[in-house]
Amino acid sequence: MKLFDDIYEWEGWGGKMKLGSGKCRLRIFDLKKGRRKGVSLLHPFLVIASDVPDSKMSVRSCISHIATCVVRDFNLDPHRTVWVEYYPAKTYGTEGQHSIPEKFERVDLDWNDDLAMHPGWRPLKPEMRELARELVEETP
Repeated sequence: MKLFDDIYEWEGWGGKMKLGSGKCRLRIFDLKKGRRKGVSLLHPFLVIASDVPDSKMSVRSCISHIATCVVRDFNLDPHRTVWVEYYPAKTYGTEGQHSIPEKFERVDLDWNDDLAMHPGWRPLKPEMRELARELVEETP
C-alpha cells in the first residue's frame, strides 16, 4: 500500500542560509498492507528516494538527513524500514548512443536515537529489486 508519493522537501541546517536543504521524489510503501497476506515482514516499510532536477542537493549526498526527516515526518520505525535510492535509466550523446542503466541501491544506515548516520550502499537483492521496480512502475 502506497503511503506517500510526491516531491518531498527537507530543511537543511545553517539557519537562514538553509545549507543542505533540497527536495526529492519520495515514495513510501507499507508492504504488510495489501500485498503479502499471511507473511510476516521484518522490514514492512519501503522508502524509495530519487533525485529531481530542480533540487540544490542530491539524494546521495543527503540520504542520512533525508532518512532522519522522513522518519520524523511520517512516524516510521527506522529499524523496520528498507531505504532505497533509485536512478532511472538515462541516454546521452548527440544521438542518444550512450546509456546508463537504471539503478536501485539499498542504503544501510546506523541509527543513534532518532538520527541516521554512516550510510552504506549496496545493490538490492533480486527479489527486492523486482518488487521496487514494480512499485516504481505503478507510480510513474
